[in-house]
Amino acid sequence: MLSYWEKKHFVNYDLIVVGGGIVGLSTSIQFKIKFPESKVLVLERGIFPSGASSRNAGFACFGSLTEILDDLNYMSETEVLQLVEKRYRGLLSIREFFGDERLGYLPTGGLELLTEKEMYALQSLDKINHLLDPIFNEPVFEQVVDITPFGFSNKVQAVIRNKFEGELDSGKFLLSLWEKCQELNIKILTGSKVSKIDVEKKTVFVQNPTEQENIDFYADKIAVCTNAFTNLLLPGLDIQPGRGLVMVTKPILKEIPLSGTFHFDKGYVYFRKVEDRILLGGGRNIDFEGENTLSMEVNPKIKEYLLDILHGIILRDTDIEMDLWWTGIMAFGKNKKPIVEMVGKNVGIAVRLGGMGVAIGWQTAEELVNILSEV
Repeated sequence: MLSYWEKKHFVNYDLIVVGGGIVGLSTSIQFKIKFPESKVLVLERGIFPSGASSRNAGFACFGSLTEILDDLNYMSETEVLQLVEKRYRGLLSIREFFGDERLGYLPTGGLELLTEKEMYALQSLDKINHLLDPIFNEPVFEQVVDITPFGFSNKVQAVIRNKFEGELDSGKFLLSLWEKCQELNIKILTGSKVSKIDVEKKTVFVQNPTEQENIDFYADKIAVCTNAFTNLLLPGLDIQPGRGLVMVTKPILKEIPLSGTFHFDKGYVYFRKVEDRILLGGGRNIDFEGENTLSMEVNPKIKEYLLDILHGIILRDTDIEMDLWWTGIMAFGKNKKPIVEMVGKNVGIAVRLGGMGVAIGWQTAEELVNILSEV
C-alpha cells in the first residue's frame, strides 16, 4: 500500500512515457521543452533500455546503395526518397541539438562492399544519385577507385563510398539524453515493468518488486514507446521483433586499415573500427524466423556466419579473438514507416523503428509530441 506522501507526489503526471530508450527519452524531452511546467515521468522496465537503444552498433546511416535498390522493389521512388530524407534529417537534428562532441559523432563516411552477386548495383549508381539529388544536391554514392588498401579478400570486387554518413558512440548518445532529462527535471524510473495500460482511464500499472500489488500511475497523457515489445501491452499492431547480434573483438595490435562505417549484404551486415577493435554485427537475414523473437539469446548460426565474414573477408591474416557479444531487439513491419498514432484519447504510440532508431528516433518522438499536443 502506498503512503500518503507517495500518493501525493509520485504517481500523478501530465505525461507518462512508457519506454526509456531513444524514442521514449526523446519524447519526454521534447514534450517538456514544449510544456515547461508539465510533470513528466519515464518508466523503463530495465536498468538500461531493454530493446536496442544502448545495444546498437552506433551507425549514423540512412541506407546503402543495395539497400535502397532493394527498397525500390517494394516501395515507390517517392516513398524511398521520403524514407532516406527522414533518416538523414533525423541525424542532422540530433547533431544540431546535442552537438557532435557529446554524441561522439565522427563524419567518417559510409562504405559498402560488393561481391559478384551485388555488382549489378553499379549499373544503377547514377540512377540512385539522381533520385537522391533533391535531398543532397550532389552525388551521394561513388565507386572507390582502388580498394586494395582495405585488405579485403578477393571476394570483394568493388566498394561504394557515401560521404554523408558517419558513426557515433551509442553510450554517449544515451548519456546525452539522460543528462537533458535531468536538466529538465524529467523523472526516470528504471526497473519499472509495466504490466498493463488502461487506455480509457489513462492509468499505467507497474509491478512492485517489494509487494504483491501493482503501483498505479495516472497521467493526462500517455506515450507508449516500447518498440518491439509494444504488443505485450497493446496487442494487434503490425510489429514483428527482429533480434540483432553485435560483437566486438579484443584489441588488435596491428594497424587496422578501416575508416568509416561498412555495409555488406544489402546492409544486413555491418562493421567498423572502434578504437583498436572491430565491431561487427547483423546477419539477421540468415535466419529471419529464428530472429523473430523477444529473447536476448545469441543465435549460433548467425554468430558463425559473422565470424566467417570477419576471418574470411575483413581481416584475413590477423589473429583475432572476440571479447564481447550481445543482442538487441528491433521492430519491423510490412513497411519501413514507424507507427505514430493515437490509440485512445490522450494515449499515443511511437514504435516500429525498423532498426533505424539512431537516425529517426528523435524525429519520430517529435511527431508523437505534436499529435499528443493536439488533443
